Amino acid sequence: MYDVIVVGAGHAGCEAAHISSFMGNKTALITINKNNIADMPCNPSIGGTAKGIIVREIDALGGIMGIVADKSHFQIKMLNDSKGPAVRSLRAQADKVTYPKNMLKELENKNLDIIESTVEDLIVEDNTIKGVILANKEQLLGKIVILTTGTYLKSNILIGDENNPGGPHGEKRSNHLSDNLKKLGFTIQRLKTGTPPRITKDSIDFSKMQEELGSKKPLTFSFDNKVYYDIDRQEKCYLIYTTPETHNIINNNLNKSSMYGGFVSGVGPRYCPSIEDKIVRFKDKERHQLFLEPESKYYDEWYIQGFSTSMPRDVQEKMVHSLPGLEKAVITKYAYAIEYDAIDPLQLKPSLETKVINNLFTAGQINGTSGYEEAAAQGLMAGINASLKLKNKEPLILKRDEAYIGVLIDDLVTKGTKEPYRMLTSRAEFRLILRHDNADVRLMPLANKVKSISKTKYNKYLKKIELIEKFKDYLMNNNLNVKENKEKLYELTGINYTKNMKLIDALKHPEINLDILSQIIDLDEYKSVFEEVEIEVKYEGYIKKAYKEKDKLRKLEEKKIPSDIDYNNIKNLSSESRQKLINVKPLTLGQASRISGVNPVDISIIAIYLKKEYPNDNK
Repeated sequence: MYDVIVVGAGHAGCEAAHISSFMGNKTALITINKNNIADMPCNPSIGGTAKGIIVREIDALGGIMGIVADKSHFQIKMLNDSKGPAVRSLRAQADKVTYPKNMLKELENKNLDIIESTVEDLIVEDNTIKGVILANKEQLLGKIVILTTGTYLKSNILIGDENNPGGPHGEKRSNHLSDNLKKLGFTIQRLKTGTPPRITKDSIDFSKMQEELGSKKPLTFSFDNKVYYDIDRQEKCYLIYTTPETHNIINNNLNKSSMYGGFVSGVGPRYCPSIEDKIVRFKDKERHQLFLEPESKYYDEWYIQGFSTSMPRDVQEKMVHSLPGLEKAVITKYAYAIEYDAIDPLQLKPSLETKVINNLFTAGQINGTSGYEEAAAQGLMAGINASLKLKNKEPLILKRDEAYIGVLIDDLVTKGTKEPYRMLTSRAEFRLILRHDNADVRLMPLANKVKSISKTKYNKYLKKIELIEKFKDYLMNNNLNVKENKEKLYELTGINYTKNMKLIDALKHPEINLDILSQIIDLDEYKSVFEEVEIEVKYEGYIKKAYKEKDKLRKLEEKKIPSDIDYNNIKNLSSESRQKLINVKPLTLGQASRISGVNPVDISIIAIYLKKEYPNDNK
């Protein structure tokens, strides 16, 4: 008997198993192949726009993706560094060999059993999960089960007109679990994703490509801030573009593509399309950018990011050879599309427990998402909420103004998705609040409350907050002597300042930053919190405005909808709204307002109904 059984050891499963065992549960992690734990069948990177912020949030809540990424990458950079703080995100090239090994080390240190097998069915009694049935018919009993099956449910590998049953790397797929979920009442949908070809390093002509280098300052995903890499010895990546020849080859062979040839039934990701999809959808674009990235320091395969395809092998050869620097490239692994079963995420509660079966949670690509980071975030939250449920405590539901993870899960359980969901900064209404630098400030107090982080980590966070407040106080109460430093200021900023000013006022000038001030005044004591303080000072007005908007939304979010409400009794609701509300069962008016098809008039009608029928609630 286990407290928690986690099915699948991708990025969602690893986080769920880790946090479950950390929070004191006897946990089992079931995987087809122990060597493929935290596998990276697609791009061997962690982070990216919005996704890097999710990794920081995972770390702040007690997850391990950030720690493992910091130990495993060979290049890291801050994306959008020259733009506003709302869109800055870390992205690292993880080593495809090292990352899974470091993840396995983290998991093997836990109170956790790792079992190599596949799960073919669930044990359900009185609409409540009781355990799982393995492929060899062995039964494992558990109080809670978390399904994190990735792309393995009835998965097919597609190359041109070839259709081969199997998971990534040709691994054995799960043949019966999705059919059995359907029998239990789950709505199953068919989704698709894909990967690009891999090529050998010694067949690449790098002289025809633009170098892409890592950042020249120490960066970490984890708030532990331990730097494991040599900043000056990071691996290079390269930028190239598709050519007119590339486009001609693709257009002339579209009918041979799995997708355009009618061989795919799954829906692909809109925001990470195949190269043929890009060329069809964006006919006006003369070229598309691609990145050449190494997969590992231990072998010489390189990855062509942005070039995923399901074309036949012979067409892939022509496509690759049409790219600058790849005229003689040797393909070691051909690109493929993979289609798989997933559930409709509208059948989930915000805790990621299913509405269909009690004590059954799902996380990751089974919920219709795309990406390692989105999967890991869901796995972590499912693991935390499973642990809280075992202790008869309320689930941790992150709000949209608290975390990108909150936006992600709210979108899934409120709006659903008919294509692989990817996190974008544009999905978050409060992205100036949900920044890379302040993930710990937003989430560590919540993590400490539910006991998902250690006391040591939380105490380190409290010391950081003390230092931030001390630094702000110092800036407000000390002056910049402009007269004494006039020449130095002109040299550093190109501006001829004439009047002395408070340090905090000086920092509000667009030409002055803390790095410049530190060349005039000794600020070494505060260097570790430069980023947070500088953003708060420079963007103070915008941040205050965002918090005002947040407070308006929070009032709507706090108006709870009773679980026993009968929408059929509410007059004047549109029939579409009524059906959507019955299906989703929103917990608050805020969540109800985000359901596709529920309009503001319907929300007003519900608010009036609640005031009349439930006068003692929502006071």
